[in-house]
Amino acid sequence: MDKLFAYLPDNALSFIQKWSNGFKVKITITRDRSSKLGDYHKDQQGTHQITINHNLKPELFFFVLTHELAHLLAFEHFGRKIPPHGVHWKTVYRNMLLESIHIYSSDLQPYILTYAKNPKANFNAFTPLVKYFSKTKMHDGEVLVEQLTPESLFMYRGEMYLMVGKLRKNYLCIQQGSLKKYTFNPMASVVKIENS
Repeated sequence: MDKLFAYLPDNALSFIQKWSNGFKVKITITRDRSSKLGDYHKDQQGTHQITINHNLKPELFFFVLTHELAHLLAFEHFGRKIPPHGVHWKTVYRNMLLESIHIYSSDLQPYILTYAKNPKANFNAFTPLVKYFSKTKMHDGEVLVEQLTPESLFMYRGEMYLMVGKLRKNYLCIQQGSLKKYTFNPMASVVKIENS
């Protein structure tokens, strides 16, 4: 548990110790995975396995770890047959977030309180939190896709794209090399290319 200290906000470790007390838990810090921030499963030996991406800011790291520990507690209290992100998990996660609310910075707390009313399976489904954490991790020159205007050019993972416009939720873009159409999440972080 002590290795987690460097990844967590001040005073958060005591919550992790409290919530995992009495359970066989292995928390692994992993490489950056674009598809997920963390995950949970219980192996055949009864060990609760949690992985968390190494590159998360402390408050996001704690938020994701709380999410994964909520799976552990929900499954232990209500049984393995409950839906992973059903009402039992939401109740446990909500209570954990409210119990630890003071760990989060004062400007983040209102977002956490709103999110806790109805926690989502995927953090990306709650735009205010995504925006909050995106602004803290973006590099110079990066913008969110939703900040681009039609006809804007931008780079994403080494490829150039043209912004076409907004669909219902996502944005339609065309990859400039292949002319293939792609949809982008509004919260995707990209590098805008300034027109000359």
